[in-house]
Amino acid sequence: MSVMGDKCRPPAARALTYLIGLGVAAAAAAPAAATTHRGVSPVSVPPAGRAVNTAHPTRTIGHGTPGSCTSAAVVAAVRAGGIIRFSCGPGPVVILMRQTAKVVNTSREVVLDGRGLVTLSGGGKRRILYMDTCDQKQIWTTSHCEDQSTPRLVIQNMRFIDGNSTGEDFDGGGGGAIFDRGGQMRIVDSVFAGNRCDRTGPDLGGAAVRALSQFDNRPVYVVGSSFTGGVCSNGGALSSIGVSWTVLNSTFIDNHAIGDGANPARSGTPGGGSGGAIYNDGDRMRLSVAGSLFEDDHANEGGGAIFFVSDNLTGTLAIRDSTLERNPNLGFQTAGLPGIFFLGAHRPTITGSVLR
Repeated sequence: MSVMGDKCRPPAARALTYLIGLGVAAAAAAPAAATTHRGVSPVSVPPAGRAVNTAHPTRTIGHGTPGSCTSAAVVAAVRAGGIIRFSCGPGPVVILMRQTAKVVNTSREVVLDGRGLVTLSGGGKRRILYMDTCDQKQIWTTSHCEDQSTPRLVIQNMRFIDGNSTGEDFDGGGGGAIFDRGGQMRIVDSVFAGNRCDRTGPDLGGAAVRALSQFDNRPVYVVGSSFTGGVCSNGGALSSIGVSWTVLNSTFIDNHAIGDGANPARSGTPGGGSGGAIYNDGDRMRLSVAGSLFEDDHANEGGGAIFFVSDNLTGTLAIRDSTLERNPNLGFQTAGLPGIFFLGAHRPTITGSVLR
């Protein structure tokens, strides 16, 4: 199937077609078929990255009709925690969030499973989902909020659109759709489109997702998911400081890092503009990308697709069975690695992949 040949289709449609072509839902449960698409081969997913069983939910949002699935119901369910499913009728539903849903840190887990039918929209006005173990308003539960095992946040079979965290500056801001500091986070078979965060700032980022302080330095898993049309100072899709990521069977299309002045900000500039799709900064961390596509992402400064800087030169980047193409930057990239700026322990490990 020639998935990416039709350049007239919008990026979100191209990403959806690509995911269908990969069969990412099946990939989450078993080794994927060994089919190659322009340098991309779907990969098997370890248990830590798979969807969780939600057959017996703790609570259900809605009573079988679209009208019963409200912003208030989402906010209340997330506050209460547990395994959460939706009952909004047989068809797709879009829930316009009138308030950010916030995880309370006394929850051991919060699982949101939309079963492919539920879209949460920030309406271009607000962040959609928030978790921060170091935010006293959400209740401190340990003396080491920056390294605690719970809550465990799992997002699966969901769509997050039009989130906007502009002006939200607690713990550094960013995360137009989802902000997560602490605990453990996993994103499976989900779609992020048209999310936003602040336009400038040297270390702020993550139009879709911002992650900090994950338990025991375990990676955030992003599996079978798509990110399109995200715009932020840095990291048009994902952004973090000191966090490792494992990105499998996912697509990043038409995301933009629009800040100006890089990090640290050049004199006379507000800073930012790096990592069109992914922005990773910190010390000992690892970014592992496999079976994924980065296309038409853009950075005003460095790394049209990926910006990775390990300040103490201990971090590593590995890319396999993936394609990165047409991810320009206006500033800088690592020689021989189009779309990537990397500073770490050693040159990135790249196998079975296409970069151009």
